[in-house]
Amino acid sequence: MSFKLSWRLVLRLLVTAVFLLPLFWMLTAALHPQGRPLPTTLTFSLDLTLDNFGRVLALVPMGRYTFNSLLVVLLAVPLTLLTSSWAGFSMAQLPKASQRRWIVLSLAVLMVPGVALWSTRFFIYAWLGWYNTILALIAPAFMGTSPFFVLMFYRAFRRIPVAIYEAARLEGAGVLASWRQIGLPIVRPTAVGVALLSFILYWSDFVSPLLYLRTQSRYTLPIALQLLQQLTPSQWSLLMAGAVLTTVIPVVLFLLLQPYFARIGS
Repeated sequence: MSFKLSWRLVLRLLVTAVFLLPLFWMLTAALHPQGRPLPTTLTFSLDLTLDNFGRVLALVPMGRYTFNSLLVVLLAVPLTLLTSSWAGFSMAQLPKASQRRWIVLSLAVLMVPGVALWSTRFFIYAWLGWYNTILALIAPAFMGTSPFFVLMFYRAFRRIPVAIYEAARLEGAGVLASWRQIGLPIVRPTAVGVALLSFILYWSDFVSPLLYLRTQSRYTLPIALQLLQQLTPSQWSLLMAGAVLTTVIPVVLFLLLQPYFARIGS
């Protein structure tokens, strides 16, 4: 038994090392002194410096762009959870035939390439007066962001026995009360998964700010990395320093949620 456990531990450590290797290389490259070429092999040197981070902050207003990205995710993620859970809960309450039709429709919409929606969204946002505002970045959240998130909630709500909802209705609970007091506490792991996926989606969104914003002070962090690359195309250490600053918040969030993931897994 101990032999099997040790092999499992070694395998987990190897998989973890594979996933952490890009982050390790990014951090060491960000600490690499300017004017020296980055190593082409996996080496580690003690000749490191923090000057690259100060240089990045002087070139690009990373603080302002970080605030913009945080504002987007703080608005878009809760709104995504609300609308996608409403849609998934509603689908789970429909008759079986209607459920199948909505599943097919959701899958069909999911297969539409995002590039096909760029021009249409641009004209809609301009007509609504949302162009060059934060509303253009969080607008997909009003519709659940993605049909995939709706299907995730639908799958989770559908596994709840119908008798529980019927008992709640006999006690006088309405649709919203059943969703809030019965459905959401049971599907909490799914809600956490949707929250993380939507956070990553909005945090790393490069196309939407590029298409729907024209004021530089409203840009988000992905645009900041593009500006940094244009300003210093040959200084890869500066670009990696900007990437580290962009990655810090998602990594910290993931580490803070590790105890919750452990409780779910157990």
